[in-house]
Amino acid sequence: MSTADTPTQPPAAVPVPRNPVGGHIPVAGGLASTGLPYAREMGAEAVQVFVANPRGWATPAGNPAQDEKFRTACAEARIPAYVHAPYLINFGSHTAATAERSVDSLRHSLRRARDIGALGVVVHTGSATGGRPRAQALAQVREHMLPLLDELTHEDDPYLLLESTAGQGFSLCSRTWDFGPYFEALDSHPRLGVCLDTCHIFAAGHDLAGPGGMKQTLDLLVDTVGEGRLKLVHANDSKDVTGAHKDRHENIGAGHIGEEPFRELFAHPATEGVPLVIETPGGKEGHAADVARLKALRAF
Repeated sequence: MSTADTPTQPPAAVPVPRNPVGGHIPVAGGLASTGLPYAREMGAEAVQVFVANPRGWATPAGNPAQDEKFRTACAEARIPAYVHAPYLINFGSHTAATAERSVDSLRHSLRRARDIGALGVVVHTGSATGGRPRAQALAQVREHMLPLLDELTHEDDPYLLLESTAGQGFSLCSRTWDFGPYFEALDSHPRLGVCLDTCHIFAAGHDLAGPGGMKQTLDLLVDTVGEGRLKLVHANDSKDVTGAHKDRHENIGAGHIGEEPFRELFAHPATEGVPLVIETPGGKEGHAADVARLKALRAF
């Protein structure tokens, strides 16, 4: 048989680890042109991006060519991608303009996520401002967020992932059990999930560094929202002690959480198939070191 007659073998599928580990990548200059090389140099198996200024209300159109290159590259390498919505979004705000802008901003993030093939959009759960009761703020969350969830009717639409805060001010969701009322307000919509930030939940008062602390916290989360709702983990150590209510991220193993709780996280049934994304200091070198450290802990 000639070489030309030899049947070609399909390329081997890229193996997917139990928990892909990656990080938030810069995209100024282009999702694909800037973001993908940074991800490769970081050793990322999962990525998170902004699709708008995280500290503004603008809703810029994407670049179709960059979107397609990014989407194709992530699909071929089997790298799950996520979008982080802007920080200004707060559906519990007493200011009508803020609530309305939050709708436009989150809708934009959800649509752009679909454009680039992202699996989920992370949004902060917000706070009850203006001295209003928590129940009133959650009613407003329902009024504005539930219609956005109901718009997610395509198979390739992303999940909306709620990220709790460190418990500052009048936060609507900071401890694991706070996700319960939030999910109830949104009818436990099938497209609703959780992004657990380890620094935030530690700062809010869950002592991940204590004996069995990570397991207990994850157990409480599952008891509150049910199995399969944890879709993403923001893996961040903390510069401050547990219960400090300060959102100050530290490199993995260099803060008050330490390495061992992350090893415990990898072993928990609730994290099966859940990617980890770092949001730690240190630039590219620091990010690559944190990704490598988490991969080593994953191997245990």
